[in-house]
Amino acid sequence: MNFSHFALFLHVLGPQFNFPQGPAVELIMLRWLHVIFGIIWIGLLYFFNLVGFSTMKQLDAPVRGKVFPVLMSRAMGWFRWSALITVAVGLRYYFTILSADAHNSGNPALTLRWFGWWLLVWLVAYALIYPLQLPSKGLLDNSWVRAIAIAAIVVAASWIILDLNSGPEVSNAHLCISVGGGLGLLMLMNTWGVVWRVQKKLIAWTRASAEQGAPMPEQAARLARWAFLASRVGFWLSFPMLFFMGAAEHYPFLSSIAK
Repeated sequence: MNFSHFALFLHVLGPQFNFPQGPAVELIMLRWLHVIFGIIWIGLLYFFNLVGFSTMKQLDAPVRGKVFPVLMSRAMGWFRWSALITVAVGLRYYFTILSADAHNSGNPALTLRWFGWWLLVWLVAYALIYPLQLPSKGLLDNSWVRAIAIAAIVVAASWIILDLNSGPEVSNAHLCISVGGGLGLLMLMNTWGVVWRVQKKLIAWTRASAEQGAPMPEQAARLARWAFLASRVGFWLSFPMLFFMGAAEHYPFLSSIAK
């Protein structure tokens, strides 16, 4: 067997690669980055809720004072920045889907209109959810009342955006990400607007208490409760969020919606 025959033999048996060019390269990179940083973000969210909170409560105060600042400083760094990258990359991917649907409908101006409605609806939803996460007394301190109220807001926002963005040329991916991406946006705002703001103070206070003997401020317990509630909301929102993101490409149950 000469070299040319050997080369042909390897060519037949070896893997065949045909890398796409053009927009497909950007799209796969966006999805790849979205998945990687999304895993980091949601993984840490699950760690906090399934392991972290309960473990910290079981540690003695001196041990907790040493562990908490070190653990949470690094964890919150990965948590907040992976959340931001996940959503930023996801928004770019979502925009390409909106643009494609608008082009298919024959009206490119729909891209910005759809995106504007999407952003407005979910910002209003967060404004309504925000006070329901604050530590309260009385009826609002009941976890079922909080859960039902937040769920009602999320369902209403999802229904409104599906109605506003629906149409005969609108794809299942467009509609699924309109809901799943909206839930991700709520989670991002909680990550930066509540959890990080609170944890930044708690880390500093705990470190000062452990190293300098400074007393913890009176509001520390309330802030810790606030961070817990916001994190728990994100934890529960992550389940429908992941379903809708997965359904975008693999479960076309919304593509038939039309005005």
